[in-house]
Amino acid sequence: MMLSPTHEEEITVLVANTLKSYKDLPLRLYQTTRKYRDEMRPRHGLLRSREFVMKDLYTFDTSFAAAINTYRDVAEAYRAFFAELKIPILTAEASSGDMGGDHSHEYHLPNPIGEDTVITCDSCNYTANDEVARSRPTLHDRSSMPTIQADDIRVWRGITRDRKTLVNAWFPARGSTGAETEINAHAVKEAVPDVDTSINDAVQIWEGMLHSSLRTETNKAELVNVVDMRIKPAFSELAKELPIFPATKQNMELVLLSTIIATHDGEDLNLLRLMEGDGCPRCENGQLRVHRALELGHTFYLGARYSDPLDLSITLPNSKTSTPVEMGCYGIGVSRIFGAIAEHKADNKGLQWPRAIAPFEIVVIPTSGVTANILDFHDKLTSQSASGPGFDAVLDDRKETFGWKMQDADVTGYPIIVVLGKAWREKQICEVQCRSLSLKDNVAVKDIPTHLNGVLSRL
Repeated sequence: MMLSPTHEEEITVLVANTLKSYKDLPLRLYQTTRKYRDEMRPRHGLLRSREFVMKDLYTFDTSFAAAINTYRDVAEAYRAFFAELKIPILTAEASSGDMGGDHSHEYHLPNPIGEDTVITCDSCNYTANDEVARSRPTLHDRSSMPTIQADDIRVWRGITRDRKTLVNAWFPARGSTGAETEINAHAVKEAVPDVDTSINDAVQIWEGMLHSSLRTETNKAELVNVVDMRIKPAFSELAKELPIFPATKQNMELVLLSTIIATHDGEDLNLLRLMEGDGCPRCENGQLRVHRALELGHTFYLGARYSDPLDLSITLPNSKTSTPVEMGCYGIGVSRIFGAIAEHKADNKGLQWPRAIAPFEIVVIPTSGVTANILDFHDKLTSQSASGPGFDAVLDDRKETFGWKMQDADVTGYPIIVVLGKAWREKQICEVQCRSLSLKDNVAVKDIPTHLNGVLSRL
């Protein structure tokens, strides 16, 4: 009766208690189970529900090289899986976040109602989610840069997870084109890893801590200024005009003040959210495109993130010391795939399932009552023959009108509809319809297998 967002700890402990030797590796453990997410406003049905079905794979290898080979194998399998669905998946470089690890990719379906943001280049294959995406660095001639005034600067405030440090992120109010800018909270988090970007009332929480009896000369609160590279040259001069401290002026003597103007690698900070048309960081001429998208899968290389603290280790040949097992985890949101494809491919008539996950590939609909000839036609269509396996077809033999059955077939989303009407009764000619390919063909019964295989190969 537990709510489980993920299972890395449990699966690591399980393997640690059962692994006997390095000879038991590599190990692959799958589970398909329900997961939960703490969605504040569940919406779009299966797309953003609090509970969904997920396929998980946990991998265990003896070395980094073996784990990376496993990562590549699984990534290739995921690409093949999504290719079979024939939907336009973007494979994006991603952050490992709280999961840990160094290699991470997300599998996204572009859609306007998606809650994730994916950045692509219109010239090369650069694809990344907005947490790790970067733009091409712009070299500024400071002598030609416009003079920055205090009114040209905006601030975003956040707070660290321990609620001790207030973070002021300073950035230009407008970009190079004059358009209003937005803060990139992921870039702020890169500068201050402990910042909690989910908090909306950071100032109020920080002031509460500042006024508490816990704040003393030896136990001070902190305030960190994180400065975007575009305003770095003028920040120190304008600081006295900027609202560095919140409205309250109480207990300011108990605040440690510091400023961050570069990354840990010494690079200037770019705190602006990427915009359509920014330069690509991977090629000279490409421009970035911003997409809303639905995440359907994710791959992580975990390394020893869990195996080291949870004592999952092995002793390799010719070694006297134990080594943490190299791990990876991989997930596909099964129920979210159905919701995303339904949203992506449906039209005003109904659903349009890809062949790979359709309830049936073909529905046979007679215009009149079901006869022995119709049953024989369906049996031959679905039976094994010398030419190969039968078709995945269902016969609609319900006692409803022909119009009702056709409408129901469109709503259900069968890839192909085969109509047995007057032409079939008189001339043995079927009508084959495929809404997603805009096809409506009259086909002789003897040519039906070849024709259906041809249509299905395109779905």
